[in-house]
Amino acid sequence: MKEVMNLTKKDLIMLVAKKANLTNKASSDAISAMLGGIRDSLKRGEKVVITGFGTFSIRNRSERPGRNPKTGEKITLAARRAPGFTPGKTLKKAVR
Repeated sequence: MKEVMNLTKKDLIMLVAKKANLTNKASSDAISAMLGGIRDSLKRGEKVVITGFGTFSIRNRSERPGRNPKTGEKITLAARRAPGFTPGKTLKKAVR
């Protein structure tokens, strides 16, 4: 079985810097700008489509019953908006 590895933001910055022949500062600025743009678009309720990678969108969660794990008491979880990601065909194919 393969070892599970996490890619942190710092690792991503170094990877982009190396692949795109950028400084770590320039790479960090580019990554931050991209992630900030995705975040801001989602805040406005817009969908973000990155062709060949996937789609970021807002999903509406309805009110539902839940349970307090500490006390076991039944509670109602409020309706809310949550970010969602749907992988694109190219990404799905690459992961298989």
